[in-house]
Amino acid sequence: MNDQHARALVIEDSRSWQQILGELLSDMGLTVDCANSYDSAVAALQRHTHRLAIIDLSLGGDKLNQDGLQLLAAVPRLDPNCATLLLSGYLTVEVTVSALKEYGAYTCLRKETFQRKQFRAVVQQILAVPPAVSESGLKIPPAAALTSTAPPPTVSQPVGQALVVEDDASWQDILGELLAANALIVHRCNSFGEALGYLRREQYVLAVVDLSLASSVAVTDNQDGHLVLERARAGHIPTVVVSGKAWPEEVARLYDRYDIFAYQEKQAFDRRAFQRTIATIIATYQAERDILGRLTPREAEVLDALVRGMSNKEISRALYISPNTVKRHLQAIFAKLEVNSRAAAVAKAMEAKRFFSGLGQDG
Repeated sequence: MNDQHARALVIEDSRSWQQILGELLSDMGLTVDCANSYDSAVAALQRHTHRLAIIDLSLGGDKLNQDGLQLLAAVPRLDPNCATLLLSGYLTVEVTVSALKEYGAYTCLRKETFQRKQFRAVVQQILAVPPAVSESGLKIPPAAALTSTAPPPTVSQPVGQALVVEDDASWQDILGELLAANALIVHRCNSFGEALGYLRREQYVLAVVDLSLASSVAVTDNQDGHLVLERARAGHIPTVVVSGKAWPEEVARLYDRYDIFAYQEKQAFDRRAFQRTIATIIATYQAERDILGRLTPREAEVLDALVRGMSNKEISRALYISPNTVKRHLQAIFAKLEVNSRAAAVAKAMEAKRFFSGLGQDG
């Protein structure tokens, strides 16, 4: 792929999506231009030649807006050697067929199922083959592009589940995509009520929380995000706050009161820093899980009883084993968990969100 100095054009009215796509394309050696409207896109196409244009269907925040289709029609005229890729959250079968067959888009991708590996594979395919140009100057996409997309990426074994609590759909998409790239199964919600339901039903490796959420009660003084943080802290779930609020005093309170793992401002959101934070949380979770996985089934039962606050005598009666056997199991548990007290063993178990109920079986 000899396109180190080629340009790509991202036509997208969401700055967050501009950032995601721009960084991916830059990492692939492309110089990236951005436009957020039909007029600015036309100006960019007239200013430079491009190898690829990624076009959002709806520009200007209106779901009914289809300026992206007009741009698909304009690109071959303004920049004949520029391949086009339609990326949108509002794709229908009709729009997809029209984009591919009538406007010659290389392929169409959905924002809600966006995957980095798939996107990179598509871009590599486009850059690997010079675009065919007809006598009239109109680009003719490869025939295969009309019927297929890039092969699906290899899916990693899921690490666990992550919860995104965010009432902005664009930020939900961005955070969800970044978490999914770390092999996390992502649940999304936009209010405290929804988040509470998820937290009651599921176990999570981590949660990403916005401070101001959809609320019908406290519109001007919305504290719903704080309520989510309180519940997450009670459940020993590491939390990352991504919010538009950035007062130092409030950030300090978040760390002190809710023991959050990290805080990032939306205005200065750094994808790489966010990914490093998520990777650290996952590594810690996996290390704890691996340590707990060393326990025998009976040791798991004893730890489960310990988490539930049972004394040695109560554990002895519940599991039909002698008090001395309970002590031996506790010594083994402490050694495997690398702790030296009952409280530390309980904390280790709760941090890993593994309470072992029903997991232990008599050997």
